Amino acid sequence: MRRTDLPTTGTASHLSDLLAGDAARVARRLLGSTLVSRVDGLETRGVIVETEAYLGLDDPASHAHASKGRTPRNDAMFSARGTLYVYISYGIHHCSNVVTGAEGDPAAVLVRALEPAGGIEVMAGRRGRTTDLCSGPGRLSQALGITMRHNYHDLAVPPVQLLPGKAVADRDVGTSGRIGVSRAADWPLRFFVRGHSAVKPPRW
Repeated sequence: MRRTDLPTTGTASHLSDLLAGDAARVARRLLGSTLVSRVDGLETRGVIVETEAYLGLDDPASHAHASKGRTPRNDAMFSARGTLYVYISYGIHHCSNVVTGAEGDPAAVLVRALEPAGGIEVMAGRRGRTTDLCSGPGRLSQALGITMRHNYHDLAVPPVQLLPGKAVADRDVGTSGRIGVSRAADWPLRFFVRGHSAVKPPRW
């Protein structure tokens, strides 16, 4: 569903400060925020503990790098700040991203890991297991029930919402290169809560 087919409620004011600035700053700031899903009437929620920033047209690792142009796959990245961009990785895993740029500026933050904070039994049922429920972008999307039908969704409104949370202190935040990319992999645009069980060890 394209963003233009959704209710025109606009991004709520609570997201304005949270998503202000370049994608790297937003990726850091999103640590401690909460994703709430009410997909299929089942509420699940998790606190963000790992993110990666993708800077858009000038970022060789971005789906929206200038060399690729605007395509059906990356089109949601060009939507307004606060849009949910969902893509499928390896033909299997849905990955959830928060668009951070103004409309036409395709910067986004990949949500890589969550700390489950509500609806854990629902998450376990969707995942078919009771451990590692949200320790990876594909796992967390499955746990929250996020699929391609939520691409272009406005994160200010249900069924998937991004809510501010408790800020994570700088001493508890680690950075590293991004995971699973072949270009600009050493750019320090991955942010994570140090020592959290849902976070994979940093690359460097």
